[in-house]
Amino acid sequence: MADGEEELPRDAKLVKSLLRSMGVEDYEPRVIHQFLELWYRYVADVLTDAQVYSEHAGKAAIDCDDVRLAVQSKVNFSFSQPPPREVLLELARNRNKIPLPKTTPGPSIPLPPEQDTLISPNYQLVIPMKQAGQAEEMEEDEESADPKPSQEPKTDVQQHTPQRVSFPLTKRP
Repeated sequence: MADGEEELPRDAKLVKSLLRSMGVEDYEPRVIHQFLELWYRYVADVLTDAQVYSEHAGKAAIDCDDVRLAVQSKVNFSFSQPPPREVLLELARNRNKIPLPKTTPGPSIPLPPEQDTLISPNYQLVIPMKQAGQAEEMEEDEESADPKPSQEPKTDVQQHTPQRVSFPLTKRP
């Protein structure tokens, strides 16, 4: 054994031998610590679930059946089985009945219609509305610039929040 391997704990040596048995020879030393962290977290989760099952059954200690049930529930919760082959074949048949759209011959790469892509240009503009204070200042400026003030009654400008407008750019024909 190598010098560095003698200092490793037993679990780290197991991870190292597991990696070696799978043909992994070159890896960073952090990989062993990551595997150990994952391993310890998984075991702690399973044992915590087994303890809950044991307490629910009214047992004083965890037994093998509680651990089996905890592992089985974790596998069922974490991994889902693919649908049966017959179901996948039926879905594929139904999907393949729909013909593909006709392509136009040309030198460029055929792309889907622009409305079906997510890469079309899109711009958002913020249109500021005049605030009540700003509107009054502008009216005062207009009155001082205009020697004949109009006789029209002045209407109060309602206070609005900025509007956000979004629109896609379209090509003009």
